[in-house]
Amino acid sequence: MRAVEDRDGKRRLGRRLRYAAVFAVLAAALVLVVILNINSGSVRIPPGRILKIILTGQGEVKEVNIIRRIRMPRIMMSAVLGGALALSGFLLQTFFGNPIAGPFVLGISSGAKMSVAIVLILVVGRFGAVSSLGLVLAAFAGAMLSTAFILAVSRAVRQMAGLLVAGIMIGYICSAVTEFLVTFAEDADIVNLHGWSQGSFSGADWPSVGTAALIVGAASVCVFLLSKPIGAYLMGEAYAQSMGVNIRLFRMELIVLSGILSACVTAFAGPVSFVGIAVPFLIKQALGTSKPVVVIPAAFLGGAVFCAVSDLIARMAFSPTELNISTVTSVLGAPVVIYMLIRRRR
Repeated sequence: MRAVEDRDGKRRLGRRLRYAAVFAVLAAALVLVVILNINSGSVRIPPGRILKIILTGQGEVKEVNIIRRIRMPRIMMSAVLGGALALSGFLLQTFFGNPIAGPFVLGISSGAKMSVAIVLILVVGRFGAVSSLGLVLAAFAGAMLSTAFILAVSRAVRQMAGLLVAGIMIGYICSAVTEFLVTFAEDADIVNLHGWSQGSFSGADWPSVGTAALIVGAASVCVFLLSKPIGAYLMGEAYAQSMGVNIRLFRMELIVLSGILSACVTAFAGPVSFVGIAVPFLIKQALGTSKPVVVIPAAFLGGAVFCAVSDLIARMAFSPTELNISTVTSVLGAPVVIYMLIRRRR
């Protein structure tokens, strides 16, 4: 008996050390990529002056504007929205019980994109401006519309392949609606829509960062508070019900929170692909566990690192030409998805 307790104690200690190591690596990677992002660009600024500007806000006007008004808001936006995408993917994977589910694959991001396109063409074209909150609400409405369609299909089609096909179809439908609107839109509206639809963290400012952080932060806290029900749900619906989980309400909470997170990303950065699938899978593999209380914060950190690295590559790979963020995330995330499919097949 004593030997068994010792082995259990060593296993618990090993798991805790592994968790601590993963969080330490993620935190260090985030700090490193933030430093690299701030220190990289067409205008080179010595690290000493960068640190002075960050801490005191003093320095040459041009350098202060570059650091505090362009680079820092962009870095913060990429980290916040990257974490939101990872959590959105984790929630959808929990809902459907499949690691390949994600907002981009299931067509949820396409629905959000269509709604934002409608707002940018019709509302901005007539009234001249729309608030960040208005874009988020429009994206949320589109995301919920696509989600409702996927849920309706999931009742008739139990296989994940059918759901993936349905997601692809809803993506095509939303793209067709968007292209139809573009055909009859004014040139100025098309320019705004084209720039946004390419997917980018550029153009972020502190007010938009604050709005995104407030929405994502509130949704992330709600997701973390659902850690215990999620853990029970992963053991099966019958087990979750025996633990007092209201399955219908719980599933609705998962969908709504996932829709809010993915809608916020689409509203502020445009469509960003593969982050919601690849990051939760990599985090679970690194941690060696699926416990939500551990995976949720780690996934948020992992998504922040993933998108911050992707944004750095997008800016610097072919500088001064900037790549679309979805181009980079697809190159980094698609191989992970292919590996997941092969691994599940085996």
